[in-house]
Amino acid sequence: MQAFGIDIGGTGIKGAPVDVATGKLLAERKKIDTPQPSTPEAVTEVVRELVRSFSWSGPIGATFPGVVTDGTVRTAANVDKSWIGTAAAGMFAQALSGKALGGTVTVLNDADAAGVAEMTFGAGAGVGGTVLMLTFGTGIGSALFTQGTLVANTEFGHVEIDGKDAEKRASERAKVLHDMSWSKWAGRVDEYMQHMEALLSPSLIIVGGGISKESHKWVPLLTGVRAKIVPAALLNDAGIVGAAMSAAGVGVG
Repeated sequence: MQAFGIDIGGTGIKGAPVDVATGKLLAERKKIDTPQPSTPEAVTEVVRELVRSFSWSGPIGATFPGVVTDGTVRTAANVDKSWIGTAAAGMFAQALSGKALGGTVTVLNDADAAGVAEMTFGAGAGVGGTVLMLTFGTGIGSALFTQGTLVANTEFGHVEIDGKDAEKRASERAKVLHDMSWSKWAGRVDEYMQHMEALLSPSLIIVGGGISKESHKWVPLLTGVRAKIVPAALLNDAGIVGAAMSAAGVGVG
């Protein structure tokens, strides 16, 4: 089965059609910068443009960088605050009328989507126990699994470390903003992961997001965590794949 996946982030919005049986993108993904301000109306127009660019008509899933329950956005840390309370699934469906099969669009937390993809096709496939995925980008996203079942909307990037949200200190954006070396940034990530390990005791931590493609530069520097740490196998495509899987009604747990 095929579905279209859209990954909405604070910096960029990307999408592509996906074979949800294999987790493979069926075409090269397209990425458009997230509009500023990133209001619901502006982002919805980008979503419509992405779908149109592939002449897509069928199941559509989208991620969102915040808590999403029943298609409605509850938090918005890295996009415009006017998203809070917005029925995103309904807004997208209306904008894509005639494109979304059945007239519906599935919307879920971005890290949850990436985690579902990784647990099905990537680094977490076949792994039991407690698995934590952390995505490093504009913020820090999290997806928690126990025996393959997703605990949705954890948003552990907002756990407080030294009086600040962890993502303010250890996201990819924080690294760039403060011009940190790999060593200094990895030290902050290590501190954050030690905190998460003390809370959750995962057997596996999967690291994703845009910076995962350079994991060889920083994962070996994470020495304070007992859990096994591996880069996401799907790298920064995991959110697209997980969104498509959600639209198609397939996934772990």
